Amino acid sequence: MNRMLRERHGAARTVDEITGSRRLRRMRKAGWSRRLVRENHLTVDDLIWPIFVIDGENRREEIEAMPGVWRLSPDLAAREVEKAARLGVPAIATFPNVDLSLRDESGSHILAADNIINKATRAIKQAVPEIGIITDVALDPFTSHGHDGILRDGVIVNDETVAQIAEAAVLQAQAGADIIAPSDMMDGRVGAIREALDAAGHHDVAIMSYATKFASAFYGPYREAIGTGGLLKGDKKTYYVDPANSHEAVREAEQDLLEGADMLMVKPGLPYLDIIQRLKDEFSVPTFAYQVSGEYSMIRAAAANGWIDGEKAMMESLLAFKRAGCDGILTYFAPEAAALLSAGA
Repeated sequence: MNRMLRERHGAARTVDEITGSRRLRRMRKAGWSRRLVRENHLTVDDLIWPIFVIDGENRREEIEAMPGVWRLSPDLAAREVEKAARLGVPAIATFPNVDLSLRDESGSHILAADNIINKATRAIKQAVPEIGIITDVALDPFTSHGHDGILRDGVIVNDETVAQIAEAAVLQAQAGADIIAPSDMMDGRVGAIREALDAAGHHDVAIMSYATKFASAFYGPYREAIGTGGLLKGDKKTYYVDPANSHEAVREAEQDLLEGADMLMVKPGLPYLDIIQRLKDEFSVPTFAYQVSGEYSMIRAAAANGWIDGEKAMMESLLAFKRAGCDGILTYFAPEAAALLSAGA
């Protein structure tokens, strides 16, 4: 290091002389100076809260693998969303746990206008009309095999799945969804959804594409939450992106933008900060990340064991998304983080 500095700044100058004129710690010496030069800021406006919904009334089910997260019936979900809205959370994303009797090989119950996703949307919109509602049209909560598409002879068929999710997107828009967020990773789905929404008069309903959803090991607790963990046959590697591939992720995002996506999402979040930064730099469009269930549960578990400071780790992890270029973050921590931010944390 000494030799390198001498070569760069001239042999006559010592390391002390060089570093003495550029002390980076000067602006770290106090809270006020750190605030002045802070490059990225996390606010409540960056938070989207994913919630799990179930049929019925006054029902609340704890999710063992996700401490502090619950499945809620539409009436209770609406009450919790009201609280989040008072904290300033701008949007929520809903995910259903569908009764097993309603699941089949093709996930046909997604086409029921009164399914739990659409019931929850109506209840929440009625109670909290000012909050944004994001819905997913992937079939995995509705299929008996736990895959995101229609299964035919051991293969997830692309085009038939796309036709069905485009139809479901229209039903979700009719129920009051503001943004459709397809997470199935079928080719051509964004274009088909945009065409179907426009044909039905839903020109103002946006599409948040799960443009780069990776075949990750971090989804386990989520699958418990929606009741697919014990149903899944095989894996999802034939349609999710290989975790080793970043160039492919960029191509996926570009394709979705060409088909009409209004914004992009990267899922999971923290293991793929490099992908977030690449997409933001490449396309300069609204870019989001999903801090998935495995990420959430790891922080919760470590905090519960006293190994980390849970609040500090939570806030640091969320700030990392902003540093990578995110415009917003889907996180199960949203209400907790919003409360801390409103208190000036």
